[in-house]
Amino acid sequence: MKVSIIIPVYNEEKTILKIINKILQLKNINKELIVVNDGSTDNTKKLLSKFSNKRIRIINHSKNSGKGAAIRTAQKHVTGTHVIIQDADLEYEPTDYKNLLKPFKKKDISVVYGSRVLKKKRYRLKSFSSLERIFYNHVLTIMSNIINDQRLTDAHTCYKVFKSDLFKSIKLEENGFAFCPEITTKISNLDINIHEVPISYHGRDYSEGKKITHFDGIKAVYALFNYKFIKY
Repeated sequence: MKVSIIIPVYNEEKTILKIINKILQLKNINKELIVVNDGSTDNTKKLLSKFSNKRIRIINHSKNSGKGAAIRTAQKHVTGTHVIIQDADLEYEPTDYKNLLKPFKKKDISVVYGSRVLKKKRYRLKSFSSLERIFYNHVLTIMSNIINDQRLTDAHTCYKVFKSDLFKSIKLEENGFAFCPEITTKISNLDINIHEVPISYHGRDYSEGKKITHFDGIKAVYALFNYKFIKY
């Protein structure tokens, strides 16, 4: 197993080196990192320029185009047998990779999502905005499950893991955060089941650099209907 870890990044100068080092420190995982700097205007590009080896590929967008666009760029460079999507902040913990990859030992599993709520008794909240995001994520997950006939607990998690042949076969179109409902719906259209495993999660607030907005929620709803009923 060789794991291609895709890291879309935009203005994350405070965390990008930390997340890369966390991944590099993981033992017993054959991995390559594909980091797509999506037109950052801070010091992210300069910090990434320090990395140059076979295990890390740095790709720079000339302008900010969105998370989905960055993942679409990285999709062309995947050489591993499996693909993990990793955000550039510190909300998700790379030590969860082991549990995310374990289900692939079963022949009938092609996609694994890391759920922030599975087997969780309660959330750790920092602010009202944290509670608000949790509520809307829950609503969007319910809507996604109804439209796609799935039973996910966290449809919009960052941690999405795929067998690479499946991932590379999916034509991605969304530029922004709507990448999540797009790929979840397209997997549903292929009648492929998504397996979930619990993960740790350390959510940050807007003051700490959180970028997703209410408008992204509207785009997510549109993407669900678009890829299920219009383009399908």
